[in-house]
Amino acid sequence: MPVNLTRNAIASINTGDVNSKPLVQVVDIKLIGNSQERYRFLLSDSESSQHAMLATQLNEQVRTGRVKKGSIIQLIDYVCSTVQNRRIIVVLNMETIIPEYEIIGNPKLLTDSDSTTNKSLPNLTRNAIASINAGDVNSKPLVQVVDIKLIGNSQERYRFLLSDSESSQHAMLATQLNEQVRTGRVKKGSIIQLIDYVCSTVQNRRIIVVLNMETIIPEYEIIGNSKLLTDSDSTTNKSLPNSNSQPSVRSSNYKYRANVPTNNVQSFRPTIQPPYQPPPNYKIQGPIMKNEAPARIIPIAALNPYQGRWAIKARVTAKGDLRRYNNARGDGKVFSFDLLDSDGGEIRVTCFNAVVDRFYDVIEVGRVYLISKGSLKPAQKNFNHLKNEWEIFLESNSTVELCPNEDGSIPRQQFSFRPISEIDSAENNSILDVIGIVITVNPSVPILRKNGMETQRRILNLKDASGKSVELTLWGDFCNKEGQKLQEMVDSGFFPVLAVKAGKVSDFNGKSIGTISSTQLFINPDCPEAQGLRDWFEKGGRNTASISISKENLPGGSKNEIRKTLSQIRDEGLGRSDKPDWVTARATVVFIKTDNFCYTACPLMIGDRQCNKKVARSGNKRWLCDRCNQEFEECEYRYLLQVQIQDHTGLTWVTAFQESGEEILGCSAKELYSLKYELQDDTRFGEIICSRLFNQYVFKLKIKEELYGDEQRVKITVVKAEKVNYSAESRYLLDLISKNLQIRKKF
Repeated sequence: MPVNLTRNAIASINTGDVNSKPLVQVVDIKLIGNSQERYRFLLSDSESSQHAMLATQLNEQVRTGRVKKGSIIQLIDYVCSTVQNRRIIVVLNMETIIPEYEIIGNPKLLTDSDSTTNKSLPNLTRNAIASINAGDVNSKPLVQVVDIKLIGNSQERYRFLLSDSESSQHAMLATQLNEQVRTGRVKKGSIIQLIDYVCSTVQNRRIIVVLNMETIIPEYEIIGNSKLLTDSDSTTNKSLPNSNSQPSVRSSNYKYRANVPTNNVQSFRPTIQPPYQPPPNYKIQGPIMKNEAPARIIPIAALNPYQGRWAIKARVTAKGDLRRYNNARGDGKVFSFDLLDSDGGEIRVTCFNAVVDRFYDVIEVGRVYLISKGSLKPAQKNFNHLKNEWEIFLESNSTVELCPNEDGSIPRQQFSFRPISEIDSAENNSILDVIGIVITVNPSVPILRKNGMETQRRILNLKDASGKSVELTLWGDFCNKEGQKLQEMVDSGFFPVLAVKAGKVSDFNGKSIGTISSTQLFINPDCPEAQGLRDWFEKGGRNTASISISKENLPGGSKNEIRKTLSQIRDEGLGRSDKPDWVTARATVVFIKTDNFCYTACPLMIGDRQCNKKVARSGNKRWLCDRCNQEFEECEYRYLLQVQIQDHTGLTWVTAFQESGEEILGCSAKELYSLKYELQDDTRFGEIICSRLFNQYVFKLKIKEELYGDEQRVKITVVKAEKVNYSAESRYLLDLISKNLQIRKKF
C-alpha cells in the first residue's frame, strides 16, 4: 500500500511551523553522545530531508525496534533550533505509523539557502530575561544555562544562571527537578525551555523559580556575552518585546501588540492594561522558610514528577534480591521492592548504593510503610511489569517509616489472573499472573547457563477449568523452596492450587511460563479464584482431559531439547539467522587439538562473577588485566579447546570452553597446562588426550554465524557435554520409534 508523506513538511518545520502533525519517514538513525545516549535521525518528506535529535525519553522506542530505518512516523510535539549554525529538529513526542517501509523518493538534505527564514530565527528567545522580570510568566521561552551551583545545607538546592544571550538572571531550581542535574540531563551550556516558572524577590534580589522545564539541547557552547540583569535594568526593560514572532511594546499603562507585519507600525492598536503586580503568593520579602509540615498522603495513582512534597502509605508485596553491578562509573549495588495501596495502585521503588544500606534491612514483605521525599522517573518496562508509568527512586533525604498499626484496608496482594487458554495468544516475554492445579512435578536438575554459571531448574504442569494445561519452569531458589514442597504434596496424592504472580511467557517450543527475579509463588492462596478452582477440581475437574499449550517432550529428552545429526546442522543452514540455534547431538570425539588448548585468564571478581578476560605478562613479570587495570601474581588457566566430533552422518569442528572442556578431558586446564609446560611430561599428557578420544557424548550445541575478518563463518560452541547414558538413550530411541509408528498408522 503506497504511503503519502506530508508534502513540504521539512521546509514548513524550518520556517517555524511546529503546530501541525506531519507524516515523515526515518531515513537514517545514528547513536551519538558520550556521557548520555542520544539518537540522531534523518527525517524525510520524500523531497527534502533534515537532521533531527530525539528526546532522551523516546530512546526506548529505538532500542526496542519500534522505530528503525525506514519507519513512517507522525511528529506530535517538536521544535526547530539552531545548533552550531545548523537547523536541527528536536523531536519531543512522536507516533510510529508503519514500523518498516522502503525509502520513499530521493530526498535532498535541506540547506540554509533552501529555507529563507533560517537566518532570522534566533536560537534563544530574545529579551526573555527582561520579560520574565517584568512579570511575563505565560510564555515558554528558550534560554541557556550559563552556570550551575549547588547550595543549601539541610536540603539540596541548585541555583542556575539563565541567559537569553543578551541578559542573564539568577534562578532557583525546584527540588523535584534536581534529578535532571544529577543525571546530567541539564548541565552548564544546556539549552532549556521554561514551561512553568515564577519570578520572586528574595533578600531584595529578583530570582526566577523554575518549577518545570524541558531540555532541548543537553550541551552547547555559551551564546553571546550576556550581562547580569539588575533591578534598574528590569525596570527599563519592561518595554522590550518578548520574542521575534509577535513583537510587543510594554509600558506601565499600555500594552501594544502587532496585528499586522512589523513594517506597518501605524496599525498598532493600544489596549489599556493595569500595571503588573506580582501575585501575593510569590511576593517574598525575606529568606525562604523550610516547610516543616508533614506531607499529605496521596494515592499511588496520583503520583507524578511535578509534585513537590508527597507521601504514600502502602504495603510491600515483593522485595527483590540485592544485586551488584559494574559499569563505566564503577561498582554499585541495587535492590527494588513493589508497593500496593488501599486504592489498588501499584508502583516499584528502587534504591542504589548508599541508599541500599539504609533501607534493605528495613523493608519487609507484607508490612505497611509511609514513604516520602523520593523522585519519580519513567518506569523501564523491560524490567518492570507493574501497571504504572512511573517508578520511585529513593534518595539520601528520603524517609521510610514503618506503620505500627496494621492497615486492613490495604490488601496483602493483588492479582490479575489470565486463564491458561489465553496464554496461548500472549506475546513472548510478556509478564502475567496465572493460577492452576499442579498435576505433575518433575525433579530438580542442574542447568548450565549461557554465562557459565550453574543453576537449578524444575518443571511442573498446571491445568485449569479452561481445558488447557501449561508448563511452569522454576529456576534457582524456587526449585528448592516452593518446588520441593509442591513435589512432596503431589507425591502424597494431593494436588495443590498454585498462583503465579509475574510469570514470564516463553514461546520456545510452544507456550510456557517461567519464573524471573520478581516472580512470586503462592501455594493454596486464600482468594476466591483459588477456592473456585478447588471446587471445580473436586467436582470432576480431576478427571477432565486437558490439552497442553506447551510442546510435549519425549521421555528421556530434556525440556526444549531438539535432536539433530551433524549433517542436519549443515543441510538445514542452522545458525545463519539473527538468533543462535540450540540443538542436541550425540557424537564421538575423534580429534583434539593440543596446541593452544587453554589461555591465561584474569582471576579477579567483578560483582559476583569472575572477570576471565585474557591477560598478559607485564614488565615486572606479573600478570596484567586491561579490563580491570590491575596486576596480580597468579592467573587462571581456562580451556579453549578445538575438538572434532563425528556421528553416523558426518563430522564437524566444535569449540569447548572451560566447563565443557573439563567434561571432555576430565581434568582442569591448570593440571593439563602444568603437565605439558611446567613438568614437561609429554607421556602423561599424551595418555590423557588419547584416553578421551572415541568416547561418545550427548552435546548441547550453540550454533551462530560470526564474522571472521571479511568472511562469515558458522561457529559451533559446546555448551554442555555429557557422557552417554546408554539406558536413557535406549529409552529415548524406543520412544522415538513408537511415536513414529503411531504417526504412520494415522496415515
